[in-house]
Amino acid sequence: MIEKYPQHVRLVFKNYPLRSHRFARQAAAAALAAHVQDKFWEFHDKLFENYRSINEEKIIEIRDALALKADDFDIMRLSPLVARQIKEDVRLGQEVGLRGTPSVYVNGRLQRSRSLDGLSASVEAELRRLNKSE
Repeated sequence: MIEKYPQHVRLVFKNYPLRSHRFARQAAAAALAAHVQDKFWEFHDKLFENYRSINEEKIIEIRDALALKADDFDIMRLSPLVARQIKEDVRLGQEVGLRGTPSVYVNGRLQRSRSLDGLSASVEAELRRLNKSE
């Protein structure tokens, strides 16, 4: 979508750790800590590849596999800044009525279809709506 609509689409990622997943909050904090070392998406992808086995050991394994600076990573993932970011993301998710992950929104509207065709149709409809209002 970003490649197709570079002037109109941006990706905003928010954390919404599910209560049903014991290590979801730790995983979110780890991904944010990896972001400081420019490895957010790599860490994120490894977390989702291993979502059934996420625990403290797996987080450390991913950290090491991505060659992150261990001390910096560990300090950041336990920092109040990261905890506040996750708390704010959860608050926003609750505010919009989020029920699960992943969820995709286009201009504040939850997308039922997350296929490329479905998202393209939503973005194009939104662009037409915005152009009419100008």
